[in-house]
Amino acid sequence: MMAKYVFWKEEKFWVGYFEDYPDYQTQGESLEDLKDHLRDLYKDLVSGEIPGIRKKALLKVA
Repeated sequence: MMAKYVFWKEEKFWVGYFEDYPDYQTQGESLEDLKDHLRDLYKDLVSGEIPGIRKKALLKVA
């Protein structure tokens, strides 16, 4: 399974979040470390254990 994410480099850390979950960011000391943290974050987000998660979606309106 694949999930799109956004990432960038700040002074000391790489920061990122999943496009479907923009309210939940994580960081890592390297790009690979960030990817590990993103994988862990994704497991938490889809587990149903975190209440009130906002998600992006598309809706056909016409």
